[in-house]
Amino acid sequence: MKKSILSLALIGILSLNSCKKEASTENTENKTEETVTENKYSGNYVLDTTFSIIDWTGSKPAGTHTGTIALKEGSFELTEGKITNGSFVIDMTSITVTDLKEDEGKGNLENHLKGLGEKESEDHFFNTSKFPTSNFKINSVIENGDKYTVNGTLTMKDITKEVSFPATIAIAEHEISLISDTFKIDRTLWGVNYASKSIFDDLKDKFVNDEIELTVKVKATKK
Repeated sequence: MKKSILSLALIGILSLNSCKKEASTENTENKTEETVTENKYSGNYVLDTTFSIIDWTGSKPAGTHTGTIALKEGSFELTEGKITNGSFVIDMTSITVTDLKEDEGKGNLENHLKGLGEKESEDHFFNTSKFPTSNFKINSVIENGDKYTVNGTLTMKDITKEVSFPATIAIAEHEISLISDTFKIDRTLWGVNYASKSIFDDLKDKFVNDEIELTVKVKATKK
């Protein structure tokens, strides 16, 4: 009798363990299916200009200036949860300075950056009368841990150079957001040479650093 009871108990334990394993396998399979499904979004996502902007910081021995540049239009192409293409138009006429007030020379600096002052100074920086827009084209987006590396080409003042930066990207069915880490570009590669000590050797401490810091913030919604 005791042997029969022990045998029945053993069979019950084995059956219970078998059910647990089957349930665990089913849960794992379901989670895998859900994950795959979540990452299968495809389509065209159009730039939301209300939330999309570039923050910039420029520096010189006397200090730094900060500002923003608006994005005019653009889009992402998504294929099965991956960004396969993207391009954006940057409105250079929207350059603003955020660290100065109007009575501190805000307007003068903005006009200088845009090239809207005297004729001889129009090409000191971005010459927006001649080059009102710049463009960034995404060539690839590579997953790198919990972030992505965005590789592309930036065309500014009709000069095209490769640019890469790390970014946090969130992809949902109806929306994509991209926020880059702060990264640097050398402005002289695009012919922005004003007060560059790498171009002019007689500036002493009257130079502007070649590197500009940028942070890109982009939001797009499904078309």
